[in-house]
Amino acid sequence: MTGNTAKAPLAGTPSLLRAINDRAALELLLENGPLSRTQIGTLTGLSKPTASQLLARLEAAGLVLPVGTTAGGPGPNAQLYQVNPAAGYVAGLDVTTSQVRVAVADITGSTLAEHVVPTKGWTAAETVPGVAGAVAGAVRAAGLAEGSLRGVVIGVGGAPDPVTGKLRYASHLPGWHAPRLAAGLAAAIGAPVTIENDVNLAAVAEQSSGAARGFEDFVLLWAGEGIGAAIVIAGRLHRGFTGGAGEVGYMPVPGAPVVKDVRRRNSGGFQELVGAPAVRALAKEHGLGAPTAEESVAKALVTPGAGDAFLAELAARLAVGLAVIVAVVDPRLVVVSGGVPNAGGERLRALIAEELARIAAARPEVRGSALTGSPVLLGALQRALAAAREAVFSTH
Repeated sequence: MTGNTAKAPLAGTPSLLRAINDRAALELLLENGPLSRTQIGTLTGLSKPTASQLLARLEAAGLVLPVGTTAGGPGPNAQLYQVNPAAGYVAGLDVTTSQVRVAVADITGSTLAEHVVPTKGWTAAETVPGVAGAVAGAVRAAGLAEGSLRGVVIGVGGAPDPVTGKLRYASHLPGWHAPRLAAGLAAAIGAPVTIENDVNLAAVAEQSSGAARGFEDFVLLWAGEGIGAAIVIAGRLHRGFTGGAGEVGYMPVPGAPVVKDVRRRNSGGFQELVGAPAVRALAKEHGLGAPTAEESVAKALVTPGAGDAFLAELAARLAVGLAVIVAVVDPRLVVVSGGVPNAGGERLRALIAEELARIAAARPEVRGSALTGSPVLLGALQRALAAAREAVFSTH
């Protein structure tokens, strides 16, 4: 063989060991904040000279910055270092039928700006330029230059097919079914784009910093305008062969008619039982009519008698679907999230848990969401940050 073909570093070579040590130090700085050379050496097991060389290397690459010194201890003050926030920027999006919400964060995970654009009246042809405009608005609000983003993750109420990339289960989102949609969005935005199911991203956020932190096996049930679930097994999202794992709104369940031709109707038994229109209808039957499902639930919480009966029936309906999921997946934990469970708070959560224990053989713990703001947006940012850090920290 001839030529100057470059070879990757072999296991145990100095260059590979330096890369491993650099990555370990960056992860420690992200997790613990500013650290001194001595602290990094202690946490990584590196000698002081090696830790000094590591920090010099990372500072020269623009990945760390000196940020003051320690004070109050014996001996001279020590220089502190942190990850350079400007090493990379990402955006996360939460796309619904009514709006696009965008957040921009730096490589440390600090959110720099959020920007919301209503989507009412958008045609299919306006989707790509509209989304690109929303991202551009968030970038400007963050005080960044055009082209600053290293990656964008978009959460939508559908499931990208892992083979074709086409978005399934999303007929309610005009313009999101175009071939090569992610590539078109990437070209318009000027950064790599990943499209992800919104409920899956909510599960990412709950596992990282919410109710499912520390859990390797759990199910997140999302109940709002639509119904969906995310399934995490051995710490990893289970997506299914076509990407549609968790599309439980299509699931036939007791108490609801079996829906025929679910693709055309974009609905199914569980959606018909506990989707927002069904929640509003149930509330109206109990004299608790309100413009939205969330307002109906909130009204029930402060209405003795009728409110109690409504919440009990709603919890029973949600538990029916959960019992089916639990029987198949047998998770350690169930997290209930979305507009309806969040509006019902601890009271609705407890009713769901009680009813599920009555009708399911397995009895997983049931928790409500522990996050504020949009879990989908938070999960999108976390996915984008993970990819950006992998690229930035591994190639300096």
